[in-house]
Amino acid sequence: MIDIDKLIVGFDKGLRTLFAPAQTLRRVPGEALPDAALDETQRQRSASLMRVNHSGEVCAQALYQGQALTARDASAKRALAQAAQEETEHLAWTERRIAELGGSKSMLNPLFYAGSFAIGAMSGLLGDKWNLGFLAETERQVVRHLEGHLEQLPVEDQKSRAILTQMRDDEARHATSALDHGGADLPATVKSAMKASSKMMTETAYWL
Repeated sequence: MIDIDKLIVGFDKGLRTLFAPAQTLRRVPGEALPDAALDETQRQRSASLMRVNHSGEVCAQALYQGQALTARDASAKRALAQAAQEETEHLAWTERRIAELGGSKSMLNPLFYAGSFAIGAMSGLLGDKWNLGFLAETERQVVRHLEGHLEQLPVEDQKSRAILTQMRDDEARHATSALDHGGADLPATVKSAMKASSKMMTETAYWL
C-alpha cells in the first residue's frame, strides 16, 4: 500500500520539477568556455535540441519519483535517489542553457511528467529487479539519444556539447549502477515500446 505522505511529497517534487528553477551542486559543464558566435539557424537548432533534453530530464525526474514511491528494497531506493539527484542537476544545466540560447521550455512538460510518473510507479509495483531493469534500459536509451544529439549540435556550440557529454557519462553510470543492484534485462517488446514512446516525446518537444 502506498503511504499518503509519500504521495504528498511526490506531488510537491512534481510541482518543483515543473515550475521551480532546478538547482545543481556541481558546476555547469562548459560554463568557463567562451560563447560562440552562432547564427540564427544554429542558435535555434541548439535551443530546440536542448529543449528536448530538458523535457527528457523532466520525464526522468517523474520516472524516478514514481519508481521510488513503489520500490521495496532499500538499496533500490538508494540507487533511484542517486540517479534522481543527478537528473535534477541535468534539469538545471539544460534549463540554463535554453535560457542562454534564447529558447523556451516545452509547454507539454506537465503531460510528459504525469505520464512518466505513472509508468515509473507501475514499474515499481512489478518488483525491484524489474524496477531497476527499467531504470537501466531507460538510461541506455538516453545514452544513445544523447550521442545522436552530440552529432546534431552545431560544431561551434561547445557549451551545449560540454553539457550533453557530461549528461551522457552520468546516464551510462546510472545504467551500470541499476544492473549492479540487481536490475533484470527487459523483454524486447518492452524495450521497443520504450523506444517508440521516447521517439514521440522527442519529436514533439523539438517543436513545442
